[in-house]
Amino acid sequence: MKERLKIGITCYPTLGGSGVVATELGKLLAEKGHEVHFITHSMPFRLGKFDKNIFYHEVEVNDYYVFKYPPYDLSLASKLAQVIQHQELDLLHVHYAIPHAVCALLAKQMVNDRIKVVTTLHGTDITVLAQDESLSDLIRYAINRSDAVTAVSQDLIQETRNLLSIDKPIDLAYNFVDKRVYYPREVAALRKEFAHPDEKILIHISNFRPVKRVTDVVEIFDRVSRDVPSRLLFVGEGPELSKVLCQVKERGLLDRVTFCGKQDDVAQLLSLSDVMLLPSEKESFGLVALEAMACGVPTVSSNAGGIPELITHGETGFLADIGDVEQMAQYVRTLLTDHALYERIKEACLHRARYTFCNDVITRQYEEIYYRVLERPLPDELKMKPMNC
Repeated sequence: MKERLKIGITCYPTLGGSGVVATELGKLLAEKGHEVHFITHSMPFRLGKFDKNIFYHEVEVNDYYVFKYPPYDLSLASKLAQVIQHQELDLLHVHYAIPHAVCALLAKQMVNDRIKVVTTLHGTDITVLAQDESLSDLIRYAINRSDAVTAVSQDLIQETRNLLSIDKPIDLAYNFVDKRVYYPREVAALRKEFAHPDEKILIHISNFRPVKRVTDVVEIFDRVSRDVPSRLLFVGEGPELSKVLCQVKERGLLDRVTFCGKQDDVAQLLSLSDVMLLPSEKESFGLVALEAMACGVPTVSSNAGGIPELITHGETGFLADIGDVEQMAQYVRTLLTDHALYERIKEACLHRARYTFCNDVITRQYEEIYYRVLERPLPDELKMKPMNC
């Protein structure tokens, strides 16, 4: 019987791909018999049904009049220390250097170093926050003092080293999807609600921040729809949403574009789509492209950040320069009009998602990191290749 670890996980519970990956990882670890404690300000939205190995601890912030702003960071550090002591945790796995790794390190001091801290870098803490000189030293401190650090792409590792002069080893641990959730669904009836039989469906999923270049999605769709009968689905919300809506109206595309808002079960929407559009200015990994890939949907994307580590150009999708909407549109046209090519890329997508980014492989990789930092022998079953990928 494998040794049961007691793992604390802190993440942004309702925001972005990092929260999704952190929550899904916790669920998979619990399935493997580990005891998992989520320590966050609200219930992770992907947590789902009850599991006897999963526990949730809410971080409450007291708004004392002496504080100009509620001290969430201090409240989190205090809560982490309490859970470490009361639940006798073995380690904390925190997602993002700021504030989570810093809070974990403070908690570690509060319990006299009786805990190990694993920090995962997802992107924004490096690509945005580390650019701020007032925060860069703090991020560097969090990385260097963590017992282990992982990053979701080789590109992010290199950027971390370049920006912060980090020499500390950083483990590459790619994002993943649960293949039991993300797979091609039977959605013929649902597809009829969004498009006519002769129409193709393009999809974009994001938080509609400027870095996602969502207006480029409209530009690409406008070009494609002139030649190929098609529809566009927008999934998500964010600051650029109103700008995109105005652009769609100005282009006269409103009758062919559907704004779906935030959706929990995106696997259904991906399965009825033909192409994912991801023209981002920066992506440390591109989780939505992997989710699409696992559903057999090719992505046409910008050649940015860690995306080329996920999408192999011409094999599992297509890459173009950032902002080159005409080239991206041409790749989409090619996919939608060359049936043999499309089927070949679709099969390659399914294979790559299932085997290269297998949830069993990535979960095992994190387990290996945990046992390493705890200086405990690796259980025999972790030395074997997962058999169900």
